[in-house]
Amino acid sequence: MNHLTNEELSDLIQKATAGDKKALETVLIGVQDLIFNLSLRMLGTFPDAEDATQDILLKIITHLSSFKGESSFSTWVFSIASNHLKSYQKHMFAKFPLSFEFYGDDIRNADINDVPDLTQNVERSVLAEELKLSCTNVMLQCLDAESRCIFILGTMFKVDSRIAGDILGITPEAYRQRLSRVRKKVADFLKEYCGEYGNGTCRCADRVDYAIQNHRLNPGQLDFTVAIPKKMLDVREAMEEIDGISHEFSFCKTYQSPEGLKKFIEDFLNGPSFSVVGNA
Repeated sequence: MNHLTNEELSDLIQKATAGDKKALETVLIGVQDLIFNLSLRMLGTFPDAEDATQDILLKIITHLSSFKGESSFSTWVFSIASNHLKSYQKHMFAKFPLSFEFYGDDIRNADINDVPDLTQNVERSVLAEELKLSCTNVMLQCLDAESRCIFILGTMFKVDSRIAGDILGITPEAYRQRLSRVRKKVADFLKEYCGEYGNGTCRCADRVDYAIQNHRLNPGQLDFTVAIPKKMLDVREAMEEIDGISHEFSFCKTYQSPEGLKKFIEDFLNGPSFSVVGNA
């Protein structure tokens, strides 16, 4: 919603809480990509991120009248979304947690040479790109939820430390220190193991069939490569350089929200639950 002035946004929110469906739709569409991308990085898969985004959008709807403009609207949205996602337990990786040790062991010891061709006539280069995007995204699940949130806010969204501190309830100094530590941890892992973003031996093109065999890649459902917009969406706040390793994280791309989220918003606006906005 960066194209709106504070006055225009405030007017939209007032209209939305008064029952103006068009105003509410504009507000929700303006933040859905931000919420979805935060959810995707925090949870690791498109289905889980879509479910969580719907939950967060409902929270924004029911709490919209409580926004008083004391911070930017995007900061307010980040706070609601971050708090929801840090305690979210319905996603796959809450049931099957990962660690950097597991990831490293799999890279070192996986038998990738005796797997048959499982590409199903999909170009191997396309599958390798999908694997690269999904692997680096899932890798973030090796971090605890708080560290993952700090990494995502600072590295993907490049949120200023003062704003991030407010979102997470810590001082800007503590945020900068923790962000620097977690970025180094991720960068060190990439340098050791990843041949795409570091000096490791792991190459996505070599592991395509192994990934398909282990249900980590589905040639019939390429979520990540399909969801990258031709023109990248800008959902960043004020940029602040924390350390000298930002270039290590070029995998932090921005994805378009699934069509299901647009339908969710439309169904809500046209359904009986819409009255909850004005009554919240």
